[in-house]
Amino acid sequence: MSCFRCTIRLMACYAVLATMLFTACKPAATPHSAPPPEVRAVTISTESVQLTTELPGRTSASAVAEIRPQVNGLILSRKFTEGSDVKAGDLLYEIDPALYRSAYEQASAALKNAEANVPALRSRAQRVRELAKIRAAGLQDAEDAEAALLRGEAAVSAAKAALESARINLAYTPLRAPIAGRIGRSNVTIGAMVTAYQPVPLAVIQQLDPIYVDVRQSSADLLRLRTLFENGSVKTDQSGKQSVKLILEDGTPYPYEGAFQFRDVTVDPSTGSVMLRMIFPNPDQILLPGMFVRAVVTEGTDDAAILVPQQGITRNPKGQAIAWIVNAEGNVEERTLETGRAIGDRWIVTQGLTAGDRVIVEGLQRVRPGAAVNATEFGDSPQTQPAPAAR
Repeated sequence: MSCFRCTIRLMACYAVLATMLFTACKPAATPHSAPPPEVRAVTISTESVQLTTELPGRTSASAVAEIRPQVNGLILSRKFTEGSDVKAGDLLYEIDPALYRSAYEQASAALKNAEANVPALRSRAQRVRELAKIRAAGLQDAEDAEAALLRGEAAVSAAKAALESARINLAYTPLRAPIAGRIGRSNVTIGAMVTAYQPVPLAVIQQLDPIYVDVRQSSADLLRLRTLFENGSVKTDQSGKQSVKLILEDGTPYPYEGAFQFRDVTVDPSTGSVMLRMIFPNPDQILLPGMFVRAVVTEGTDDAAILVPQQGITRNPKGQAIAWIVNAEGNVEERTLETGRAIGDRWIVTQGLTAGDRVIVEGLQRVRPGAAVNATEFGDSPQTQPAPAAR
């Protein structure tokens, strides 16, 4: 009985050993090769792009007149409504003219008195001159008579000048608007005493139509634009004028287009920028002095610009802009680029790409240099893969 059990155990061991040998001799399964990763790319082509620059700035009146008195006196009346529009020549204030009218009348009387003395002095000088010729009067008497006549005529000239000065002072008592525009609040009331050329203006008139917009642009941008114009990369229109549009504080576009007026000739050393002035029509007086606005300046047109979606450009550890390209063999290449400004959601590439290059914009995390990829055109609808058949 024990021999039979030993035989059974020995046969079980042989069976286990045979199974192990069969498993060891069975050839290993070969792994299936992974398909190339799916990516989406854009094919680069040149296009014409209008280059614009958005610059922050503030509005300022095209003309400002500070109303100050040119004579001393008491304010008798105010003839305008604060915040209203006035025309050039409109009466604004009236200073008490009584003192200046009296001075004018006195100067007028002094002139008449001086003019009344001249005929007698002229007749006497002529008579003495005739007597001196026949030696009936001395030469000294003739010279004294001529001098008296000259003094009389000088007195007339002085009286005329005094009368003109009195007339000017009297004309300064009504204060009139030197320009047309909108007048602000009055800094004095009726009955206030004012002095000539006082530092505080009585009121301020500002001309709001047209209105100026002053912005600042860096000198580096000016040099860059000059280089682009010189090498022909950027062109202006035939008139050579730069059109300007405006965006208001709340983000709405201003309905009227402005014009570039002038560029300052001095660079601010503290900011490294140059002041630019634009002029805009303001018939509805939407723009008020001191408003913050953004001016969109049209610089020119690049007829052969290369634009790449922003998601297709990354940065390497050195901070350089790079793009992943699918070459003609379907493999991935890395390109170092030089980029310009952003146009919407795309970058202008100035160096590193040419028309016809395919730039990967989706699936960048699945690529590496030299690897093969399956690239489809970005923007095309992806093909729907058929569902596996049910077993």
